[in-house]
Amino acid sequence: MKPASCQKLWCLAAAILVVLCLSAQAATQSIVFNLSEGRRVDAFAQINREFTNNQTGKVRVAIAGIFSYLHHPRENVVADLKEFLRLSQKTDTPIVVQLDGEQWWGNRPDLWNWWDTNRPGFALTNRANVEWTDWTPDSAIKIAWRNWGRQLRVLPPPNLMSPRYRQACHEEMQVLIPIVLNWWRELPAHQKELLIGIKVGWESSIGVNAWYYPDGNELLAKPAKDDPTSGLKAEQPPARGVVQIGFAAVATAGIKTTGTLTEDDLTEIVRRHLEDLCREAVRSGVPRERLFTHVAGWKEGEKLYGAAVNQLSCPGWSFYRHATDPRKDSGVQAALKVSDAPHWAAVEWLYEGSKEKAKWSNALKATLADPRCRYLCIYNWSGVRDNQAALSAINELIRN
Repeated sequence: MKPASCQKLWCLAAAILVVLCLSAQAATQSIVFNLSEGRRVDAFAQINREFTNNQTGKVRVAIAGIFSYLHHPRENVVADLKEFLRLSQKTDTPIVVQLDGEQWWGNRPDLWNWWDTNRPGFALTNRANVEWTDWTPDSAIKIAWRNWGRQLRVLPPPNLMSPRYRQACHEEMQVLIPIVLNWWRELPAHQKELLIGIKVGWESSIGVNAWYYPDGNELLAKPAKDDPTSGLKAEQPPARGVVQIGFAAVATAGIKTTGTLTEDDLTEIVRRHLEDLCREAVRSGVPRERLFTHVAGWKEGEKLYGAAVNQLSCPGWSFYRHATDPRKDSGVQAALKVSDAPHWAAVEWLYEGSKEKAKWSNALKATLADPRCRYLCIYNWSGVRDNQAALSAINELIRN
């Protein structure tokens, strides 16, 4: 073999070895604190004052940040992400980068504004990018409701199968993910484990975190104080006690264009949505063991749990009802049985019981009992930073 050929082979082998080393670092488990937008530098300082990671311990404290790439100008999201990465390295704090393109998308009226000629982005064709209450664009919605502690008005949810919407997500991911991966690759060897992973999706679903009341479009011009307050019956899929939506996504996907929507239909849309986001992340270079999805279930054992599982990533779920012991969550356990992923994660987690150290400790230990559980992410740091029982339990866990 010619010397030049040998050199090329050695270079190729070295490159492969680097990738394998980056991907196969020994994984510890992490207790992660989710940060809301805003003064993250203060939160990094607070968390580092409260906790000191044991470098030889099995559990470390980490921080997660949400980057809603359709909700803010790109340059703002990029700057926020770079600052987040800088703080991670400076403070030697592991992180999870959470990419959101579905819960908040206010900066893209060119995708959702189909009704207001006086606002930017207006185009009637944007009806194809939002959800419908029937099988035609004439039923496109202008408003939706969400309850994250209180009911609030939000924009109509995206048609998760809209080609323009999917392209918009891809374009932003193609900017943000390389920033993360380049930062990761340039970290010194002793800090390679700072990147726990990248999460795509945020309780991905249809008609839960953005639902539609009867005659909702007419309510848009009226005061919010006059909105219905009956809320969601989340345990009753597929419509969940409000007006059924999902027709736009199911029709766009070619699953059906007539008839009644089913739980299977909506689950398949969410599965395709997450698999597509994961495919884009893998295309950018994210290894499977560093890539997580995010689904939730509101009815015990509902089919939506399974949408978190694909061959490209590690599945993740929200845990509130079963935060004390994920082994009792039948939906999660059924999904894990068919998953061959190296890890899974409690990507949104909160123990909502009494403020007793022992109970917090038991809940944390039960969630991390499965060695495949890569991390649990407490939502949010702002809600537990003054909870001495929780802080004491976490400190005890990371010191052992």
